[in-house]
Amino acid sequence: MMAPEHGQVGDPASRAPGVTIAVQDLRFTYGPTTEELFDGLTHSFAPGRITALTGPSGRGKSTLLYVLGLMLTPTSGRVIIDGESASDLKDHRRSRLRAHRLGFIFQDSELDAERAILDSVIEPGLYAGGSPRDLRERAYDLLATFGLHHRATHRPGQISGGQAQRVAVCRALVNEPSIVLADEPTGNLDPDNSSLVIDALRHAAEQGRTILIATHDPAVVERADEVLSL
Repeated sequence: MMAPEHGQVGDPASRAPGVTIAVQDLRFTYGPTTEELFDGLTHSFAPGRITALTGPSGRGKSTLLYVLGLMLTPTSGRVIIDGESASDLKDHRRSRLRAHRLGFIFQDSELDAERAILDSVIEPGLYAGGSPRDLRERAYDLLATFGLHHRATHRPGQISGGQAQRVAVCRALVNEPSIVLADEPTGNLDPDNSSLVIDALRHAAEQGRTILIATHDPAVVERADEVLSL
């Protein structure tokens, strides 16, 4: 059973004005012998807001992010981005949407240990076909925004876990996505570093982005605009 708090379930997204991303009648299962998730969920996620996805382990928080991120296909129902049924698109169009409209943040930052921080930040932009020069300029600006410009040439082993997660936020934002999907981004951090990462995501929301965070962290839930309990 899924219930929203701090907000309410939206109308079907294809009719909801200003909605960036939504799900309609969503169900998902990994196979015939596994539990079905989401129970026909219909929900709209508004730009400029942080939604915390909560619930016990095994209820599908991370899976929902992967479905929304077009990396998993719903068993039934659909994901709607800007009024279009994105989950029904051909693979190349889904890949394009992921590259240009979606930013991802993972629990362990997923930075390449052998690459400089700046190179990790610009990687999604190169994948999307951006200019290396323009991407480097934007990456420096993002790193400066989050107090990390002096770490641009360092490698992940030379920075703290909290700094690595802020780098992951920069990487997620380098393509200026409208939607940011974060999977337990504060799960391995102390309270001070958690607060810095939440601040970074709040800043992204204030710029008009739609932020979804799968979390068990009460501090994230407290600062979310909406809580969707799975």
